[in-house]
Amino acid sequence: MNPSCNLFIVGPTGAGKTSIGRRLAAHYGLPFLDLDQEIERHCGTSVSTVFELEGEAGFRRRESTLLEECSSRSGVVLATGAGAVLDPVNRRLLIERGYVLWLQATLEQQLERLARDRSRPLLAGEDRGAKLEAMALARTPFYEEIADLIIPGEHELVLAASERSIALIDQHWQRQHAA
Repeated sequence: MNPSCNLFIVGPTGAGKTSIGRRLAAHYGLPFLDLDQEIERHCGTSVSTVFELEGEAGFRRRESTLLEECSSRSGVVLATGAGAVLDPVNRRLLIERGYVLWLQATLEQQLERLARDRSRPLLAGEDRGAKLEAMALARTPFYEEIADLIIPGEHELVLAASERSIALIDQHWQRQHAA
C-alpha cells in the first residue's frame, strides 16, 4: 500500500530481511520487528522447537496471529518469515497495512548465506538446494502479488544492500507518518 506509515519486508530465506530490516528501521527512525523473533518471544522458545512440537501447521497459526498483531501497529518496519505469504489472509494484511518490499535472493546466494545456519526447520536434512527451489516455486508468485517494490539480490555486504534498498525505497515509498 502506498502511501503507508509501515514498511513490510518479504522474501525468501536468506534474503537478508532481518539484517537489512534493522538498518532500514534505524535509517527511517522506526521500531523494527522480526516476525520469527516475535513468535519466539511469545512462545518462550525457538522457532525450531515450535516446529518440533506443533509442526508447520502450528507454527503457521502462530505466525498468522502475530502477523495480524504486528501489522496493525503504526509506524514499524516488519520483517516477515519467508513463508508468511502462503496464507491469503496474511497477504491481504500485508497489502492493506503497509508498503511491501520484496528482497530477492538467488538460489546460489541463499545457499551461500545459509551454509552454516542449522536453525531453520524447513531446511533440515539433505539437499537444501532442492528444498529452497521448491519453496521458491511455491512462494515467488505470492511475493510478486503483494510487492510494492522489488529489490533484486546482489552479491554485496549488508551495508551496501541496505544503502541500495534505501535509495530505491526513497524513490518509491510515499511515507506517511504514524498517527
